[in-house]
Amino acid sequence: MPLFDWRDSRHWDNKPAPCGVCTQPTNLRSDRGKPVHKVCAEQWTEQHAKPAPDQS
Repeated sequence: MPLFDWRDSRHWDNKPAPCGVCTQPTNLRSDRGKPVHKVCAEQWTEQHAKPAPDQS
């Protein structure tokens, strides 16, 4: 599973909003500013990752 580094303050908002994945309140924000828990974002990314193109 990919692990995101969200230590930067831009991933925090003082106003909670529903997570885009699980709908529970979160103060965390994605790189695009969308409300999402870090764990939800990591799991979503793993589930929706596209396989690398075959280079053989």
